[in-house]
Amino acid sequence: MNLVNKLAKSQKAFENWKAVPFSEKQQLLLKLTDLLDKDAEKFGKIITKEMNKPITQSISEVKKCALMTRYYAEAENTLKPEKIKTEFRVSEIHSVPKGVILGVMPWNFPFWQALRFAVPAILAGNTVVLKHASICFGSGNMLEKLFLKAGFPKGVFQNLEIGHAEVKTVLENPIIQGVSLTGSEKAGAEVASIAGKNIKKSLLELGGSDAFIVLDDADFKKAAESGAKARLQNCGQACNAGKRFIIQKNVEKEFLPIFVKEYQKYIPGNPMKKETMIGGMARPDLADELEKQYKKALKYGAEIILPLERISKNEFMPGLIKVKAGNPILQEELFGPLGMVMIAKNDKEALKLANDIPFGLSNSVWTKDKKRQQLFIDQLESGTVSLNKESSSDPRLPFGGAKSSGYGTELSLHALKEFINVKTIVGN
Repeated sequence: MNLVNKLAKSQKAFENWKAVPFSEKQQLLLKLTDLLDKDAEKFGKIITKEMNKPITQSISEVKKCALMTRYYAEAENTLKPEKIKTEFRVSEIHSVPKGVILGVMPWNFPFWQALRFAVPAILAGNTVVLKHASICFGSGNMLEKLFLKAGFPKGVFQNLEIGHAEVKTVLENPIIQGVSLTGSEKAGAEVASIAGKNIKKSLLELGGSDAFIVLDDADFKKAAESGAKARLQNCGQACNAGKRFIIQKNVEKEFLPIFVKEYQKYIPGNPMKKETMIGGMARPDLADELEKQYKKALKYGAEIILPLERISKNEFMPGLIKVKAGNPILQEELFGPLGMVMIAKNDKEALKLANDIPFGLSNSVWTKDKKRQQLFIDQLESGTVSLNKESSSDPRLPFGGAKSSGYGTELSLHALKEFINVKTIVGN
């Protein structure tokens, strides 16, 4: 089926799907949940084969998708007509689905990213078409099969095997009513520009360079374990991974050796083996880019704590460097197994270092003191602040960024209203 016909199919499906009761849509999501749970290992192998994620992490990704679909399957219907008290006989607010929504999704979480976008959009009454990363067409096709197997009507979820060059054509098509993109700043700016020119809603979840702040009253062992995982899970290829480790100066000598010891536990191995903690990067060109950034950081004065050693075309022994304010590498996102350590004299300087970048996705702060926590809660410029834990998304809570990390909300009940039109009904 060609592209035009697929879009027409989505539009035809929308005309019926928008009228299906919320509770009936939820019943289908429960069936989708069961399918994800039942064959999580099978789907995990697809993910690992496509982008080298360790199999245990791939299976966990699928399980997390099932948690998310179950959350929405059991969620409160926040889209019901809302009655407003006025002098009129009728005054209501109705939530109306927009129509066919395009999702442009990346390779780093092939199931999670696609479903995180699609499920709330579909539950709200929209239909979706997915443009997945070129190395993840297998995941995209499997997701389409799963929606059909769960009983969703044909055309509610479709995978488009298209390249980046065709995204503009799809987005400009009058059938498409909105777009959600997870990816780089450059890709986000391009897609948002096309959407804006065509007066279409866009939601962007872009890059991050999240701070992982360790103050002098933190639990150092837990912070070190969590920090290594935050940086190196999925080979460091996550927008909300911990990337800049800001350590209070008076505990640098105590904390850093504990952190390095945890970091060195991540040794690249066969991603299909369950004992493997870190695999290779998704593509050799991504490894090339990380290596260039590493050399750039060193050129501008970064000091090596652990060298970034390339051991194959897409594998590294994870690196750790000490970076000072002003290094231009801090204005970039390191998407791979390379972490940066910065030293702060006190809370105020830690806060300044954390905020002094273009990104604002999800920061993590380690301190037992509630007053100190509140300072960072109030003043960190990010969509999420995690206290004494690494940053991670939760289906029950909103996820989104500030500054160059994007706009719009994914997950939680808030996501149900991202791709709807608000209609006012008023009169006697």
